[in-house]
Amino acid sequence: MLNIRSASADEHEVLSDLAAKAEGYWGYDEEYMEKFKSTYRLTEKFISSYPTYVLERGGEIIGFYSIEIREVETSLEYFFIKPEFIGSGYGRLLWNHLILRCKELGIKEFSIVTSPHAKEFYIKMGAILIGEVESLLIKGRRIPSFVYRLTDE
Repeated sequence: MLNIRSASADEHEVLSDLAAKAEGYWGYDEEYMEKFKSTYRLTEKFISSYPTYVLERGGEIIGFYSIEIREVETSLEYFFIKPEFIGSGYGRLLWNHLILRCKELGIKEFSIVTSPHAKEFYIKMGAILIGEVESLLIKGRRIPSFVYRLTDE
């Protein structure tokens, strides 16, 4: 049985671990993964401050996302699916929940900065590639930057 619910702050380590495993799926080396784990570690405060939702299957967390809402800009900060479930449709399910939640919150658009490996997924979801930015993890590496604009439908 699938369920999407708000994450609780005490799940920060489980979600950080899931994010690292999902990123590691793409074959990055140990140095990169250590930087990823420290840079993209979720905290209790982050989860308490920003909408964060988990996708569960049979009680097991298999994916999650988090939206960072700020005065100037809203961004999709985390969007990860456990490696063994990548490509099985759960990303689209979680994405659809994200869009509904954004509409409920009155969010008109949000930015996404992502790994090159996720580029095609975001294009399929309707995000618009607006350029590249420098990676926080590898100096000189350029990674895709998107904007997603919600429609009034």
